[in-house]
Amino acid sequence: MQQGARYVITADHATGVYRVGETVRWSIVWAGEGTPPEKLDYVVKKGGLTEISKGSMVLSGGKGQVEARFDEPGTLLLVVQGSRSRGGAVAAPEKIALSAKRPADFDAFWAAKVRELERVPANPQLERQPSGRAGVLYSKLTMDNIRGTKIRAQLAQPAGQTKLPALLIVQWAGVYGLPKNWATDRAAEGWLTLNVMPHDIPFDQPPAFYEAQSKGPLNNYPAIGNDSPETSYFLRMYLSCYRAAQYLTEHPDWDGKTLVVMGTSQGGLQSLMTAGFHPKITAALANVPAGCDMLGPDSGRMPGWPMWVFNAQGKDEKKVREAARYYDVANFASRITCPVLIGCGLIDETCPPAGIFAAANQMRGPKEVVILPISGHQNENGSQAPYDKRCYQDWLPALRQGKPIPR
Repeated sequence: MQQGARYVITADHATGVYRVGETVRWSIVWAGEGTPPEKLDYVVKKGGLTEISKGSMVLSGGKGQVEARFDEPGTLLLVVQGSRSRGGAVAAPEKIALSAKRPADFDAFWAAKVRELERVPANPQLERQPSGRAGVLYSKLTMDNIRGTKIRAQLAQPAGQTKLPALLIVQWAGVYGLPKNWATDRAAEGWLTLNVMPHDIPFDQPPAFYEAQSKGPLNNYPAIGNDSPETSYFLRMYLSCYRAAQYLTEHPDWDGKTLVVMGTSQGGLQSLMTAGFHPKITAALANVPAGCDMLGPDSGRMPGWPMWVFNAQGKDEKKVREAARYYDVANFASRITCPVLIGCGLIDETCPPAGIFAAANQMRGPKEVVILPISGHQNENGSQAPYDKRCYQDWLPALRQGKPIPR
């Protein structure tokens, strides 16, 4: 059941999962204030993009029903026009395929970028600061990256302990600072924690600083250089993740066994990318990951954020499209052999579910996809609670203790 701005939408399968050939039936119930409207307009979209049906419906006592049939593996999105209310469903998620093949020189391109990074000494600089939490050590970390850029992160670990499991935390989209507790909370649990800033700016400035950056040089940063894999804004970001993971593997207090990467949205993008990029990642946790199946429109479905194919910004659209393939998380996914936990919202229009399923289906290691039938991109009304439980109550404690992940 999904609580939107005006309606509650419920699929007849509570899980939101169907077989090909089955019909999904969404019940729609008015949930607004005052007298229910007499009718509503709706549209059903395959993959959140291609309209397969639309119409007007007369409501009876504020209630109605919409049906749609699955003719192939994929997702369907019901949109109630004039409201934020959505309904989602998926058929045969394990059979959803990618929209495009990986570039033939994909591995060669990224191997060359790693070599470019390795020609730049990391030069890690640590600045110890108060952690604000008893029993936790905290430092600001700066490292060098390609082309004169920097990596900025916060490092935390339990005081007086060695042989620690390592946790790399990467961030969702936007321009903002990093509160200390994002690193120190995990450190207090026993992790050697590194929380990396996605941008080459300080992470401990006042809010006005980030507002100015967001409106100024980092305005619409995903579009910066997006017409070439050599100039993409995400090149520095991806290599930051690689170097951050490498830093943890070389830290004297790492246990040499456990190296987990986790994040949400853009952080999920970075998590899955890093798991397919750095050979020592032992597990990845990615909630509503961005960047999956960038050429989704070729299959009639929405691409994942940052949706470069819709964000050419006056550039050569063919070049933007081609560059996107080198940053598509799905093209890193077949390199992932470690265990992976993924959260996937069936009404997510920012990081649409079809592309996430397609990416997950490329992975070669153990994976668990937590389907969130009433979740959009945000955790509204506890809609992502099933993922949070698996992540924070089951996966993270087991990984930290070196135990099997409970089912």
